[in-house]
Amino acid sequence: MSTGKQLAGLLLLTTALTYPAAAIAQSTGEEDEVSDTQPPEEAAEEEQVEEQAQPDISVPGGAIIVTGRRQRDVTRSSSQVITVLDTESIARTGEGDIAGALGRVTGLSTQGNGLVYVRGLGDRYSLALLNGLPLPSPEPLSRVVPLDIFPTNVVASSLVQKTYSANFPGEFGGGVINLTTRAIPTESFITISGSISGDSETTFGPGYSYYGGAYDWTGFDNGRRDISNYAALQGFFDSGARIGDDDVDLRGILGDLNDPNLILVQKIGDLPVNFSAGLTAGTAVDVFSDGQFGVIATASISNKWRNRFITRQTANNAELELDSDFREFATDNRMLVNGLLGFGLEVGQHRFRLTNLFIRDTLKRASLAEGTDLQDDDDELIQETGWYERQLFNTQAVAELEFNDLSIDLRGGYAQTQREAPFEYRFEYADNKNPNDPFAGIFLNTLDPQRGGALVAFSDLTEDLYYGGVDVGYVFTDWLAATVGYAYTDTSRLSSRREFDIRASTTFPTVFGAFRPDNLLGDALLDLAFDREAQAAAGLEPYELNIFETTQTDPAFQADLTIHGAYAKATLTPIDVVSLDVGIRYEDADQSVRAVEVFADPIGSTSSTALANSYWLPGATLTWEITDDLQFRASASKTIARPQFRELIFQTYFDPETNRQFNGNPRLVDSELINAEARLEYYFDAGSRISVAGFYKDIENPIEVFTSFSDNDIISGFANAPKAQLYGGELEIQWNYDLYDLGEWFDTKRFVAIANYTYTQSEISVGPDDIAQVFPFADQPATNFFDDGVPLTGQSDHLVNIQLGLEDTETLSQFTVLLKYASERVTSRGAGPLPDIIEEPGFQLDLVARQGFDFFGSELELKLEARNLTGTDHQEFQTNGTNRVDVNSYTVGRSVSLGASLKF
Repeated sequence: MSTGKQLAGLLLLTTALTYPAAAIAQSTGEEDEVSDTQPPEEAAEEEQVEEQAQPDISVPGGAIIVTGRRQRDVTRSSSQVITVLDTESIARTGEGDIAGALGRVTGLSTQGNGLVYVRGLGDRYSLALLNGLPLPSPEPLSRVVPLDIFPTNVVASSLVQKTYSANFPGEFGGGVINLTTRAIPTESFITISGSISGDSETTFGPGYSYYGGAYDWTGFDNGRRDISNYAALQGFFDSGARIGDDDVDLRGILGDLNDPNLILVQKIGDLPVNFSAGLTAGTAVDVFSDGQFGVIATASISNKWRNRFITRQTANNAELELDSDFREFATDNRMLVNGLLGFGLEVGQHRFRLTNLFIRDTLKRASLAEGTDLQDDDDELIQETGWYERQLFNTQAVAELEFNDLSIDLRGGYAQTQREAPFEYRFEYADNKNPNDPFAGIFLNTLDPQRGGALVAFSDLTEDLYYGGVDVGYVFTDWLAATVGYAYTDTSRLSSRREFDIRASTTFPTVFGAFRPDNLLGDALLDLAFDREAQAAAGLEPYELNIFETTQTDPAFQADLTIHGAYAKATLTPIDVVSLDVGIRYEDADQSVRAVEVFADPIGSTSSTALANSYWLPGATLTWEITDDLQFRASASKTIARPQFRELIFQTYFDPETNRQFNGNPRLVDSELINAEARLEYYFDAGSRISVAGFYKDIENPIEVFTSFSDNDIISGFANAPKAQLYGGELEIQWNYDLYDLGEWFDTKRFVAIANYTYTQSEISVGPDDIAQVFPFADQPATNFFDDGVPLTGQSDHLVNIQLGLEDTETLSQFTVLLKYASERVTSRGAGPLPDIIEEPGFQLDLVARQGFDFFGSELELKLEARNLTGTDHQEFQTNGTNRVDVNSYTVGRSVSLGASLKF
């Protein structure tokens, strides 16, 4: 296919932004031609802008107005408030995953676990799509997939839409994030890339780990953690028996639970540098008379280490007097493997896309914590080891068909996510510091809750999602286009967690408690525990070992969500400078969570949920082009936020990122939101703009996180607050300035300044008569969980992003300074009289430099990154103004990365 045809096809595609509803710009012939009265400099400007390749975006059916001069800028021409990060914008940030790149967008902030917050609203209020199709999450705490598992090399663009339109699902509280994968390359290529990195807290310093298996460095287990390889343990799980039944093989199970390669923590003298490597290839061939078929494949692997020296404290009253005080040294080894195979076909105005994506994200964790339990004044030593596998497989097909004024959009897909955490160990040793105890000064684990303990847990989660949708759009006149559509989503999740507490009788020899974990449960002591004659011969009192299952009440849950959605929307342009995008969506959903019986003798759990709701969700956005450079937008809508599966499941889950446990609440209900926004946008020069906006949200039954304490462990739960309001404003500036006036070296140089600021306020409204429903307790006053007037969790008052860069307009040469700031935000409500838990993200300064070279006829790119040059630490704490308790605080350190890619 000729370059001209390729460009023409690209312009047709991007003019419609691949929305299946027709683009209104395709109207009269006069609009397609430069008029005789048009100034020649304006005509030249239009030609120059049209030559710029537009981002590849694939979303569900909708309409976009591109009449007149606005067709040259996607952000400007859209009928909604959107921000688009194309490949160049993503590359400028230097981020390795899409979550980091999105953290630079106005009003967006990221949590450490890869979840994106839009305007201070948590991830439950956001929607993540891939090529317009929903994705299941491998994370038990979130229905939204963590975006840090998506490397930037598989993403062609990322669209953030903050105003609701009916073509998107109704769970649109804060906004939608749509990732579009790469499809048809413009030329055949092969790119090999690699990088090394390190940080001041980890690299070449000491750390902790355990052997595990020979292939752990790849993120794949060699079978050591496969339960099917442990006959007694697998037999017990298959039998349906309870651990306390007489015919259970306790000795065999204890033997299976003791694998020194999974238990024994070892110190690593010098942790290695982080590394990543990737291979991407693509090609395209001409087909038919006006078509092109393309293939893109990419695969990559990364291995990163992180040390955290965590201050972990709890308080027992409003004065914040310490209840426990611990210091934890944790080493995380994260392995990320991904692969993408995409096929694209363009025939005339029709476009087809088949995408297959595989992502595996594995975390290997070892930690030692030492501190004081001030309840009994014991010193304690806690060892934890874990292996957390998150895996996503997604296959989807998209057909975007254009028949002049008629558009048909077909989408279908299947996705599966899995999370497995087998053999998650926790060993506790205690020193009672009793001067009359002959073992005072020695940490002992007597397998007794009074002095030590041994826990092992097995978690498994599988979620399947089926999706199908059709959208039909038609351009009736040059001032009216309409779209109707239907979408079906069926999500099913099976989640299980089995935790076992290994205990000894009170006659267990105290001296045995000094053994390290792998010997404490080693074959020698296990054999002795089940041999009374050997105990007598050794002069020991008879003792025994037992296992208790702490999760026996609710070990497994089945969760289902089926949604039928239908919508109609229209885009009207009554006059040339005014457009109205208006629509309504109807959604009918059945959501259920029920306990799964894993025992032959059923327990009959009461922790189930059945929600059946239907909603009419209207949305409208008015756009008024006041002048050629100035436009005004106003938007209003109603949306919803359903409880996430994990928030409904009454099952304990440990989050290694936040270092705390979570429990669900089966009594949660849907949240309903009323949204309003007004925005003024000014465009000047090429690619430069200033915008200012105000927004307001009224939320009924928002879901909030609250915190309680159990044996000095932080337990977080979920509850519906009665009401909340959120409001604020945004300011965004993007300025491109050519520097050719400064001299010859600057002839092709450009200064780029991108800055945005978001101010947000929110408050929860709680009255004396409001009720909170929290399982398994009876209904109680909402004031037991929430204080009137406090902000929503996750909301920062101030978000600032600044990018200052110098780049070459003809060759690859960029230097960018990036500054990010987020003010304090509440991460969880405090328990009882305790204040809320606050996180202080603070300032972060980054530098990114990219330089391209000609390497024997191939394109070589070198990239240097320096992150967190301000040395900002992670701080999560409670304070009453006088005293402060650090809940999860640690030094992050500064990091440096050097990467290279070679494109053939």
